[in-house]
Amino acid sequence: MKILIVSATHFEVKPLLGFLGIALPSTGMNNANMDFEEKDIQVLITGVGMVNTAVQLGRYLDNSYDLVVNVGVCGAFDKSFELGQLVRINEDILSELGAEDGEDFLTYDRLNLPGDFIFSESYSMSDPLIDSLRKAKGITVNTVHGKKKSIEKVKRLFQPDVESMEGAAFFAACHGIGPNYIQIRAVSNYVEKRDKSKWQMALAIENLNAFLINFIKETTIK
Repeated sequence: MKILIVSATHFEVKPLLGFLGIALPSTGMNNANMDFEEKDIQVLITGVGMVNTAVQLGRYLDNSYDLVVNVGVCGAFDKSFELGQLVRINEDILSELGAEDGEDFLTYDRLNLPGDFIFSESYSMSDPLIDSLRKAKGITVNTVHGKKKSIEKVKRLFQPDVESMEGAAFFAACHGIGPNYIQIRAVSNYVEKRDKSKWQMALAIENLNAFLINFIKETTIK
């Protein structure tokens, strides 16, 4: 089975890279230096944001992969999600794609232009670890939210559970390439006025990497 793991930064997957024997990861494709039975593991470090994600996936992604997994941290709008909790994003929206009309924001579907701004996972496999994750609705942004007015506005428009800077671009790039691509993230903070003292980044990264390592070791997907 050929698996591609996609992360914006090496920081978010540092324990996984150590497990795979990738000592000095670079932006771009990195190959695992260890054998995992019938699993061929590669890690793509894209750089932060939807543009970098799209560029790197356009450069390296093809239909040879059985499973492509976008991983990283995210911020949660919904406080029923615990800090450090893993979520599986099954729908992701380019929430900033649209137009301003005075005080009104016209979402992309109101512009009568071709193309999509809402994207979904494609997953036809079954694995107990992946299937156990709580599903969430995401938005993808260039500017993470940290102001009450803009937070309330985006919640009213899209009712998101979480936000990231790459997810919808990942889904868009994978569309049509293969049948199985998913997005798994760990909640590092709540979406509110920026206060890093409240964040649980280390916990989120620890939980995310523990899950990924366990998945690689235990999955029976072939």
